[in-house]
Amino acid sequence: MTPDDWPEVRRIYAEGIATGAATFDSEIPEWDEWSAKHLAAARIVAERGGGMVGWAALMPVSSRVCYRGVAEVSVYVGDGARGTGVGRALLTALIDESERAGIWTLFSSIQSDNPVSVALHEKCGFRMIGRRERLAQRDGVWQDTFNMERRSRIVGV
Repeated sequence: MTPDDWPEVRRIYAEGIATGAATFDSEIPEWDEWSAKHLAAARIVAERGGGMVGWAALMPVSSRVCYRGVAEVSVYVGDGARGTGVGRALLTALIDESERAGIWTLFSSIQSDNPVSVALHEKCGFRMIGRRERLAQRDGVWQDTFNMERRSRIVGV
């Protein structure tokens, strides 16, 4: 992913927001703000038929040095590509890139009404570590999240 990819990344992010199940965010930041919050490593886009169909990236979970090998996962698949294996390809590539970058634990917070994302993460080696109740509101309704993690078998062992 490069700054030139941002218009398409932004479009797919907006599609994710519109589903109501991908994120609690309601607005999309500009590239500079988004980029500052995400790790430089493991920014991936998926293309099919000459167009972008998905993207994945990592955010640090903390600025503390002791957590330098722990990152939060974001995977977004465009409307027309859902259910076609793009999400799994992105998450698999993100795992590979994260390990090359020295990440030992990947964390994901998934809205409880998104079983497709939970299943995707399970297929890619994530395990359920908990449920956070009434964590955030969407349209005035309290929402729960599932927390999932994947521990690398090659980094930090």
